[in-house]
Amino acid sequence: MATHLKNLSDFSHTTIPDGSGFKIAIVVAEWNAKITGALYQGAYNTLIKHGVKEENIISAPVPGSFELTAAAEILLTQQVGLHAVICLGCVIQGDTKHFDFICEAVANGITNVGIKHSKPVIFGVLTTNDEQQAIDRAGGKHGNKGDEAAITALKMAHFAATI
Repeated sequence: MATHLKNLSDFSHTTIPDGSGFKIAIVVAEWNAKITGALYQGAYNTLIKHGVKEENIISAPVPGSFELTAAAEILLTQQVGLHAVICLGCVIQGDTKHFDFICEAVANGITNVGIKHSKPVIFGVLTTNDEQQAIDRAGGKHGNKGDEAAITALKMAHFAATI
């Protein structure tokens, strides 16, 4: 998707459900903390803005993006009444294939946890070529992927609750 001409965090074209009845976890990687902290703040503020009660937001820091999958699995196994898990991380391309392995493992892992539990597990992981691209997507000129992940969690939790 070409993002150079728009802010992806514009939700004026869609209806966002009221989150007051939802319990949502935010799992955030500590690696690339400047970026992931901005993603977390965006997600948290968006959930609050749309009615999720502060006491119904579980914040769970993990060391890196690779650990997001295990944390989502643990939360969905141990937390009663959880409606969705938002996974936030940032993997920046380096000189080795490490980037490819981590990105693929995290994407597949997050998908599989959601399928296993029949609960929304939201992929809010930036996979960028450089730090500037990450900054642009963590509150910069392309919006905040954390906001987007929170909206997706609300919409998917609503979908699951009404089906």
